[in-house]
Amino acid sequence: MERKISKPIVILISLILALSLVLAACGGSGSAQGQGSASAPQGSASSNADSGEEGASSGTLKPAPEIAGLTLESTMEKEYATEFDVFYYSDGYKVLSISDGRQYLLVPEGKEVPAETGDLFILQAPLDHTYLAATSAMALILAIDAGNYVTLTGTNASGWFIPEAAEMVNNGQMVYAGKYSEPDYELLIDSGCNLAIESTMILHTPKVQEMIEKMDIPVFIDRASYESHPLGRTEWVKLYGAMYDKEEAAETMFAEKSQIVKDMENFKNTEKTVAVFNVKTDGTVQIRSPKDYIATMVELGGARYAFRDIATNSDTSSTLNISMEEFYATAVDADYLVYNGTIAEPIKSMDELYALSELFKDFKAVKEGNVWCTGNNMYQATDIVGEFILDINHMVTDGDESSMTFITKVQ
Repeated sequence: MERKISKPIVILISLILALSLVLAACGGSGSAQGQGSASAPQGSASSNADSGEEGASSGTLKPAPEIAGLTLESTMEKEYATEFDVFYYSDGYKVLSISDGRQYLLVPEGKEVPAETGDLFILQAPLDHTYLAATSAMALILAIDAGNYVTLTGTNASGWFIPEAAEMVNNGQMVYAGKYSEPDYELLIDSGCNLAIESTMILHTPKVQEMIEKMDIPVFIDRASYESHPLGRTEWVKLYGAMYDKEEAAETMFAEKSQIVKDMENFKNTEKTVAVFNVKTDGTVQIRSPKDYIATMVELGGARYAFRDIATNSDTSSTLNISMEEFYATAVDADYLVYNGTIAEPIKSMDELYALSELFKDFKAVKEGNVWCTGNNMYQATDIVGEFILDINHMVTDGDESSMTFITKVQ
């Protein structure tokens, strides 16, 4: 596909963009992060700042568009996901509809773009030179054997907690092309990039998104983190199945993974309380919103989320920041503490917990030896979300710790 922008112009625009970002930073008025952001504590070694884990509520999904010359034939069936739709048209054309209001027309390989496409974003198959900046999508893409379509990444080998993805970078199958906020534009052009899959963190750097799109590279923003049900995140495998013509594999994978949760539907809740949290560098505590999928997984696992009744004015944040005193008031009597090592650096000992605050010595869960920690791989492991629910169940029923996937007891 012929590129619309020559390399010298790319470099010039890159310089202009860099200058505008510097000037914006110097202005200092209003961080793009905004309040309620779920970005990791500053300096955290396991920061998932590029993960886009920000939301907990649905946006607006548009209905199937009318496209001259094409006939709408069917709509993808979903069980849990609310943040996307897939519409199937005649001759193999598809429309991916996302809750941010964007709709993408996927044009089959060898087919022409219809004459009138309105405000649809065009994806021309095969999307075989994808730049992946949304790390949470990789597990789903690999699960449907579409990893060969991803040839560029916004995460270097050390940032991947999926061994197969790290190996792809190490062996050159997937080339590091700069993180989401500072991509290597020249490399994207030279590599023939035909799709950029971004997390919602790209919305904090709109100039970067604009630049990528000016290079005739469509930007697709993954909003799986906005799903309120954990299996809604996993069901995004169906969207990627549609994107890479792997629908059958996606259906099979989702049926298998969702069954893990369905098998627990009749489990009686233990009524034990679980607090999921991490301590930020400023001493405040970051907890999961009661509307977040993590809180839902605690409930599905047979426990009660300790902060299920906390008041929140935000429908768009997966986390809430509260003072240590506020955290103490509710969580001091919680049956279990689960430190969120996905956002912050995991803790490996009780001494590390006490170093965050001596107040933890008063907590019931601490006194009873029920402090646990998630690993830093959980956010990227969207293909096995159900295992976290099983982990919670094993935790609150004194199950076999060695069978747990994501959480370990802190000694």
